[in-house]
Amino acid sequence: MRLSKLAGKEIINMHDGGRLGVVAETDLVVHPETGELESIIIPNHGNFFSIFKDEKYLVIPWQAIKKIGSEVIIVDLNSPRNNRDRLTS
Repeated sequence: MRLSKLAGKEIINMHDGGRLGVVAETDLVVHPETGELESIIIPNHGNFFSIFKDEKYLVIPWQAIKKIGSEVIIVDLNSPRNNRDRLTS
């Protein structure tokens, strides 16, 4: 799949149905040697206190992506391997 095909797709967590963001609002981490996607980084806009602190980001490992549809990307962030609390500053 081409990177341009991911643009504009909403990212949805299959565990709770929550909307995490849109690929246009994200950064993609690409392995420098293989060119494979390693993770998607989404700004955490849902935290009220982020106005007063450094902005936080949610890192979604590529292994957490379960399905890429025509309009959405379904991810599983409830499994122990893909803990939803993976926020970094």
